[in-house]
Formats: sequence, structure tokens, C-alpha cells
Amino acid sequence: MNEETTTTSQTPVAAAEETQTPVQSSEAQVKDAPKIKSKKRKPKSKVIKGKIFINSTYNNTIISVTDMAGNVLLWSSAGRIGFKGSKKSTPYAGQKTMENILSGLKERGLSEVDIFIKGIGSGRESAVRALQGSGLAVLTIKDRTPIPHGGVRPKKPRRV
Repeated sequence: MNEETTTTSQTPVAAAEETQTPVQSSEAQVKDAPKIKSKKRKPKSKVIKGKIFINSTYNNTIISVTDMAGNVLLWSSAGRIGFKGSKKSTPYAGQKTMENILSGLKERGLSEVDIFIKGIGSGRESAVRALQGSGLAVLTIKDRTPIPHGGVRPKKPRRV
């Protein structure tokens, strides 16, 4: 039994020699250097039901898509598509903006939507028509355009 322990045990110098590694070349050190981490994108969440908000003003058409809790999934506007100036307020720009949104929605798996329209711009009708022709199930369409009630306070009478 004493013979086994003496043959298997090593001197401290022999143990240190086994743990030492040979000197690495500079090329190997460059390969082993820590790499710069790139930002990883979150996986796009799958949503079945959502809301589409169409805000159509005299100057632009802005469309945003949210889930039922109100978290924005996608958004786009006529200016983001590439229209400039007075071309942003055209019905064609509203249609192209909705087509851009629909291409992004295919990745998300959205199938049922509620539509909320706000504003009096010319892009609102064409955006809704492009949406209805896309094959998504439209549950409701609501017009949320603010309507003035009673108007503003009148000016005080002029004293001469």
C-alpha cells in the first residue's frame, strides 16, 4: 500500500511542469482575443390580434400597429416611405404606407385587426382600402376624429 502511494504521487516540480502551457504565437493570441459583441435583436413576437391606428392629417398619413395591450409593434408614415412635401398627403402615399405596414405584419402572424381612424386627410380612405384587400380579418372600423362641440370662447365685445 505504501508502494502505490509513492509511485502515483508526483513531486511539486513535476506537477508544475505539466500545467504550464507552451508560449503561444501572436497569431494564436489574436484569434483567442475577445470578440466585440454585436447587438442581438429580440425575436419578433407572434401576435394574432391587434389594433391599427391611422392618423391622417392634411400633410401626412401615419399608421401604427399595436397589440391589444397597446404596445407598438410597427409604425410607418408617408414621409418614412420616401414621399416629400405635398406628395405625403396624397391617397397614393397613404396606400403605399399601408402596404409597407402589411409587409411587416406578415412576419408577426397578425390575422385579426381593429381599425381606428383619426383625422380628415386624403390618405385615410386609400389606407383602409389597401388594408381590406390584404386578406386580414377586419373586426371593427371606428372613426375617432375629434369633433368640436360648442367651439372656442368668443372674443370680448369691442369698446369704442
